[in-house]
Order: sequence, then C-alpha cells, then structure tokens
Amino acid sequence: MRSKIPFYTTICVLIFFYLPLLVLAVNSFNESMYGGSWKGFTWKWYIQLFHNQEIWNALQKSLLIGIAATLMAMILGTMAAFALHRYSSKLQFFHYTLIYTPMVVPEILMGMSLLLFFVALGIDLSLVTIFIAHVTFCIGYVALVVLGQLQEFDFSILEAAMDLGADWWTAIRKVLLPLLAPGIIAGGLLAFTLSIDDFVVTFFVAGPGATTLPLRIYSMMRKGAPTVINALSVILLIITFIIVFFSQRLRQSKP
Repeated sequence: MRSKIPFYTTICVLIFFYLPLLVLAVNSFNESMYGGSWKGFTWKWYIQLFHNQEIWNALQKSLLIGIAATLMAMILGTMAAFALHRYSSKLQFFHYTLIYTPMVVPEILMGMSLLLFFVALGIDLSLVTIFIAHVTFCIGYVALVVLGQLQEFDFSILEAAMDLGADWWTAIRKVLLPLLAPGIIAGGLLAFTLSIDDFVVTFFVAGPGATTLPLRIYSMMRKGAPTVINALSVILLIITFIIVFFSQRLRQSKP
C-alpha cells in the first residue's frame, strides 16, 4: 500500500505557506485597523491606498527600475546563455560561476558587497545603483531559462536558413530569436517579478530620494499602517501570480 505521508506533508507545507496570505487578504477587507478582530467588511483601505501619493511615487520608481533592469537582463542573459550553450572552453566553468553566483549568494551579502563596491568607486547611491544591482541578480535567472530553451533547440534550422541564402545575423534575427522568444520573455517576467519585489539588496544600494515600493512598505510598517499595506499586498500578490502563471506557460512552450 502506497504511503500517504508525502501527500499529507505536502498539504501541511502548502497550508503553512498560503494560510498567512489568506489571513492577510481577509484583513485587507476588515473594518478593524489592526486586524485583531473582525468588525465588518469594508473597502476603505483600498480607497486610502489609491489616494496615497507616496505609494504611487514609489511604485513608479519600482516600475521604472524593474522594466529597465528586466530589458537589460534579457539582453545580457540571452547572450550569456547562447555563449554557455554554443561554445566550450576552459573558461566556461568560470562563466557558469559568474552567472550562477548571484542566484545563490545570500541577498544581504550581495547588498553589502555592492554597497562597498559603489562606495569604493565613489558612485553616489541613486536609482542608477539600484538598476545596476537589479541587473546583476536578474541576469542569472534569464540565462537559466533561455539556456533550457537552447538545450532543446534544433540548430539545423539555422543551417537550413543559411543554406537558403540568409547570413548569420539574419538567421539569428529572423529564425533563432523568434523561436527563443517564449523563453526570453519567460525569463524577463521572472526577472521583473524579482526586481519589483526586491527589498534586501535595494535597501543597501538605495540613496536619498530613491525609495522603491518595498522600501516604502517597510517604512509604512514601522510607522504602523498595516491595513493599507494589507490592501497593497493583495494587489501585488494578484499581479505576481499572474506574471508567474504566464511565465510558466511561456517556459513550457517548445521552440
């Protein structure tokens, strides 16, 4: 008889992960400010959220950095994946290490090292330093996704295109990139999600006036505004789930 222990263990883990999110979502509609008890259904916290200009300013900065870092990570990550897959040399192990290290290094260590790096170069902390930091840890995720697509890619298609008269650049632009587009976009969506949600690294490399949404949420928590944050968190969760859903669908697309 097959053991049911793995099934019940999985259920317990899922409850452990998602029950707090459910409590947060319920409290975002709670009339009570601190969520200790249920005092009735209300939309007022969402209304306050949409009238909070500081949050919208922080969101604009997060979106600006997230989109810019994602685009740059998609370009560099795709090039890195292609180099890792196409070429083999003694330097490839070093290349792999450079790509994967930002993904496994603790965020607090990465944030501190980037801060020391910028200070040593005399670079003022600003949105630019946040952008550079986000590109650093997003490249690896894009490279991993695209590398998975390349490992299943039939390069004989490129050879056929070149036999029909296309040069190397034309074959890449009109054959390779369109077929790899689902993987590149999936990696970009993952990078965007990581960028817009990042707090630890951003906390170290953000300068005056460079307050992103996670930093604003942290500041609001310290000042005691849990209900508005609950409403904001529900919206962010919905957006994150949508992005992850489409990212997974794109990753499953075959080139």
